Amino acid sequence: VLAVLLQWKKPLHDFVARIGESDITAIMQFVLVSLVILPVAPNRVMGPYAVLNPFKIWLLVVLIVGISLSGYIGYKFLGGRAGLLLGGVLGGLISSTATTVSCARQSRAATGSAAGAALVVMLASAVVFGRVLVLIGVVAGRQIGVLAGPVLAMMLVCGILAATVWWRTRGETGTMAAHGNPAQLGPAILFGALYAAVLLLVAAAKDHFGDAGLYAVAALSGLTDMDAITLSTAQYVEEGRLTATDGWRAILVAAMSNLVFKGGIVALLGTRRMLAWVAALFGAAFVAGALILAFWPDR
Repeated sequence: VLAVLLQWKKPLHDFVARIGESDITAIMQFVLVSLVILPVAPNRVMGPYAVLNPFKIWLLVVLIVGISLSGYIGYKFLGGRAGLLLGGVLGGLISSTATTVSCARQSRAATGSAAGAALVVMLASAVVFGRVLVLIGVVAGRQIGVLAGPVLAMMLVCGILAATVWWRTRGETGTMAAHGNPAQLGPAILFGALYAAVLLLVAAAKDHFGDAGLYAVAALSGLTDMDAITLSTAQYVEEGRLTATDGWRAILVAAMSNLVFKGGIVALLGTRRMLAWVAALFGAAFVAGALILAFWPDR
């Protein structure tokens, strides 16, 4: 090990210089989150509706932070300048909402074309569905055959829409959207609390209001973040508390809500030209989601 470290001395120094001291600290905090806090978290069910297991909640926090951190490290290695396609993919891995905010602000500052900014936002939104599929596979692997179909369909629609814009902007280069380090302890704790709250809300809504309550919670929680509602819904499907059909419908409602929220961000922070592009793209994706909800066969 010492010999390998000595051989890699210069690349490691270059890595540290590129990442920066604050980011190294945040990565060490991820080590704290995954290797120190997780093993001591109680592995038993507690709380109302018997849905809160601290160990499982924190395990999924580690999963989410790890996915985001992998995208962030790629962003740091590639620097601020990158192709639009790569910017969209990494943006979806880190945070599609943060990517939307950054691209909208950049469009207002006239640092890139409106179509290019819309491409990054649309591609990041498509990658979100890939991220959702990974989470479903981890949490509800036995039900992925039922849950994955509608999500894959939405991912395909968003991918086709992104490809359409790419054809219009092919050859352009863009500035990658700026991102903060996702591995810090504070946001990890916040996500854990949000996930626990969504678990309780979904259980309470399903118990008191049936499907209507479930979809209302999905729409509200999906506004700013898809991970919490995806994980909680997939967990309930795996445990038999929800049918697989209710599960994918809740996830799809959350995704459509998330599109509306990001469209509002562009309306507030972006230019009119970017808004026109995003409104057309998100509008088509929203209509596709509504058609899937209406006509996808129940199983």
